[in-house]
Amino acid sequence: MIRKKGVGSTRHGYTDAHARAGVQAKLPAIETWENQFPRYEITIETTEFTSVCPKTGLPDFGVVTVTYMPKRACLELKSFKEYLLAYRDLGIFYENAVNRILADIVRAARPAWAVVKGDFNARGGMRATATARYPKA
Repeated sequence: MIRKKGVGSTRHGYTDAHARAGVQAKLPAIETWENQFPRYEITIETTEFTSVCPKTGLPDFGVVTVTYMPKRACLELKSFKEYLLAYRDLGIFYENAVNRILADIVRAARPAWAVVKGDFNARGGMRATATARYPKA
């Protein structure tokens, strides 16, 4: 049962504050290094991504895959790993995490294009995949 409340709505106690959780959190900087070659793709996959549901406090687990075409800068992998590890204790819906990761990659490296895909483990018999793209179609 969905109840309308002001601008947003709630269901089973989920609020607009839950939806916004983690979106503006301070995370480690993603460093870059100067790209030497044009027109190639880079794919980075982390099989142990975790974040925390802002409502229940339960962990979300998944595989996050980043594919991008660098222009002038490439993502520095150690700093990107530290950035992703910061999600481990962050209350954020995983759909928002995928979009936040994309926004932070674009801000750091200014790629020609980028895709971030989060394939999250089943919970309650349901799996979910969220994909965000830059530039937006």
